[in-house]
Amino acid sequence: MKEKREREEFLETLWHMKEHGQRSMDELRRWMKQAFDQGVVDELAGAGLVDVGKTGSEVSLTGQGEEYARKLVRAHRIAERLVHDVLRSESESSACEFEHTVSPELIDGICTLLGHPRECPHGMPIPEGECCKRAATSAKSSVVPLTQLGIGQVARIAYVECRSDRQLHKLEDLQIRPGVELKLHQTYPTFVIECEGTSIALDRDVASNIRVWRPVSGESAQGVQARGRGWGGLGFRRRRGHR
Repeated sequence: MKEKREREEFLETLWHMKEHGQRSMDELRRWMKQAFDQGVVDELAGAGLVDVGKTGSEVSLTGQGEEYARKLVRAHRIAERLVHDVLRSESESSACEFEHTVSPELIDGICTLLGHPRECPHGMPIPEGECCKRAATSAKSSVVPLTQLGIGQVARIAYVECRSDRQLHKLEDLQIRPGVELKLHQTYPTFVIECEGTSIALDRDVASNIRVWRPVSGESAQGVQARGRGWGGLGFRRRRGHR
């Protein structure tokens, strides 16, 4: 069979096509461009990972192929979060290398450390892992939702998941942005935080989309401020079509 990485690129592309509701062989050729190789498709079909249909005009992942591709896509999008959020880089090539070489166990550890992110920096969903399902405790998340803070706790915003440009601008107008320090004052009936000297009421959905660096037990507000500067704000996330 062809090189393992080449086969994996085909499987990953078929996953992206599925997300866009596409399954024709012509669409696969358009996605793959010069990298398209009918021989690779035939080999994947022979291995039970791809179904090419009776006429050969359609192509899709089998159940086995979908599980294989899910792991690749999950690794790629977790890598994007790591590269973008922690390493502060926009290098797509780093994420591409990552997905082919890192074990699922390490991916779950990074996912847990980052607080089980739901989307890549481009707004595409990250397939759920076993660590997400069991809320893994083997590695303590450094980033947690605002809703996990206790009343009176101070934390620094790591990133904000924005469902729309309108919500993004609204939060920015309220000074809720990466790198800003906040303090939780109330959780019911609404969440009330103090941010930049202003008290702000938030519903649970919005509060859960604000991710903060986990406060260290007994840490002072000055300690949070210093640690937050060291890590840096991670940024806002907006939905955009991408890998």
